[in-house]
This record gives sequence, C-alpha cells and structure tokens, in this order.
Amino acid sequence: MSFLAQIFSSKQTPDQAQSATFLEQLAQRRTIYRIGKNVSQQPQALDQTIRQAVRLGPSAFNSQSSRVVNLFGQAHQDFWDMVKEKLRQIVPAENFQATSDKIDSFAAGFATVLFFEDQNVVKSLQEQFAAYADNFPIWSEHSTAIAQFAVWMALSEQGLGASLQHYNPIVDEQVAERFGIPAHWKLRAQLVFGSVEAAAGEKDFIADDTRFKTFY
Repeated sequence: MSFLAQIFSSKQTPDQAQSATFLEQLAQRRTIYRIGKNVSQQPQALDQTIRQAVRLGPSAFNSQSSRVVNLFGQAHQDFWDMVKEKLRQIVPAENFQATSDKIDSFAAGFATVLFFEDQNVVKSLQEQFAAYADNFPIWSEHSTAIAQFAVWMALSEQGLGASLQHYNPIVDEQVAERFGIPAHWKLRAQLVFGSVEAAAGEKDFIADDTRFKTFY
C-alpha cells in the first residue's frame, strides 16, 4: 500500500491532524457527502477559522477579491431550502425525489460557506492595469479557488467533512435578497460542511506520466 493510500485509509482524530504534515493533511482532505451536525466546535470559532483561512490565501496583485458569507443554523437551512425550491422548478417531477434527497443531504450538514468574488475589485484592476485587463477575471477565479481550498483544508484539519457545490447562478437572486448581498458580489461556489458520518471511498490516481513532466 502506498504512503498516500495508507493516509486515505486511516481515520485521523482532530489531534492527529493537528500534528500531520501538510501533505498528510492534503491527503486527509476528501469530498465527504455523508455529513451531520455532530460538531463540537462552536459556530463563532469556525467562523474565525474560515475568515483567517481566506485572509491568508494569496491573490493576484494582492487584490483580496474573495468575499465569504458563513451560514449557520437557520441561515444554513434557508439556503438549501432555496436551492431545493429552485430545482423543483427545473427538474421534472418524476425525477425530483433523487434531487430532493441530495439537497437534504447537504442541509443535514452543520453549515455552509458561500464564496463570492467582488466584481468591483476586478473592474478597478482592469482600469488600473489595462495591459492585463483580460486576465483579471481569470485571476479572480484563481483567487476564489484558493480561498475555497484554504477553507476546506482548515476545516478538514479540524476533523470536519465537506463537499464543494455549485448551485449558482440559479439561486443568486434569492441569496442576494435573503442575505443582503451587494450586486457586485458574484457567487462562485458553496462549501457545505459538518461531522463526518461516512468516510470517503478510496481515491484513484491517473498515471504520473500522463500528468507530469520534469526536466533537469
């Protein structure tokens, strides 16, 4: 069994995760679909963890364009209720039960992190650095990806499971109205997290020679 496979097959406690190397923590972070509300951490502490993870993430030109809204309790439930109702309008009735069950599995989690990108920041950089104007929307996507990854790793380090979802843009208007989101914030992803109720399966990797090249 490979080193990474051993890590994947192990079940680390939060204390063990704290002492793990970064690569071990990276291997421990997986997409967890069976999550619950059996979380020992207080929402306020998790809120601060998420904020710090986003603060410390790099961004092009130090733009700090990422914006985050943390949803706990009823706010978390309201978000997934909104998603379900929008999907009810789209998915054929005969197929909706599977969709409803999937959304319920996310609502069963403890909280949801909404990731946005501030388009005013992007436009301002385009005006200031016209030579790179076409790149700033791309770099904004890089920034939110880094923020999402940083938060996911920080939560995984604390023994929490999560999965990254993308129900934007179908709920953008409802989210903006419910949570007072500025019009220039663009919703990019949703990270739902909670207690790990069932571990992820084993992860396969494509061959290195397909993915990597190294020159000396």
